Amino acid sequence: MSKTAAVLITFFLGEFGVHRFMAGKILTGLLWLCTAGLFGIGWLVDLIMVCTGSFKDKHGNPWVTG
Repeated sequence: MSKTAAVLITFFLGEFGVHRFMAGKILTGLLWLCTAGLFGIGWLVDLIMVCTGSFKDKHGNPWVTG
C-alpha cells in the first residue's frame, strides 16, 4: 500500500480501526472500533507510526511501501 493511501485511511477511518483490520490485526481492530481508537490516543499513535513507516502488519512486515 502506498504511504499516501495508508495515511489517508488511518486519518479518516483509524478511529474505527479500519487500518488495523486491513493489516490483519482483527482483535485490536475490534478494540479500536469499540473504544473510538482507544479514546483517540491509540489512533494518534498509529497515525504517527504510519507516517513514519513503522506500522507493521500481523506478520511483522511494514504495512506501508514507498
